Amino acid sequence: MRDEVDGLIEAWRAERPDLDIEPLQVLSRVSRLARHLDRARRAVFTEHDLEPWEFDVLAELRRSGPPYELSPGRLLRATLVTSGTMTNRIDRLADAGLVRRGPDPADKRGVLVRLTPEGRERVDGALAALLSYEESLLAGVSRRDRQSLAALLRSVLSPLDE
Repeated sequence: MRDEVDGLIEAWRAERPDLDIEPLQVLSRVSRLARHLDRARRAVFTEHDLEPWEFDVLAELRRSGPPYELSPGRLLRATLVTSGTMTNRIDRLADAGLVRRGPDPADKRGVLVRLTPEGRERVDGALAALLSYEESLLAGVSRRDRQSLAALLRSVLSPLDE
């Protein structure tokens, strides 16, 4: 079985035999897969009337468990954005009725962001559709190979996430 990367590797080896092209074997495939996944995720989220960033915020709230409520600071750390960006995102999600702000009982100056029933319904639907699509992508890969691939990717990604 060949893919697009095989052709790229062959061409680079012919043009630059002085370089070790080996990293491209893995990382070009990861990069191409990421682009395919990004397009697919955007399509799934669009079907559920969500932007990718909206899904990220709503999913973080949903994963937090009942009452599906987090501080803006926790949300910005989880989604790797600035406080100004998070404030804007919370405003937009609140205007759409997907979250609401409330006082933080543990901090009189603090605010908590809570997922609304509409927000929960939207993120749950998008997640189910996303998982169905992603399962179809992996249909030809055994469970054992999936676990091996996940472990290998974790070993590359973990140091970058620190």
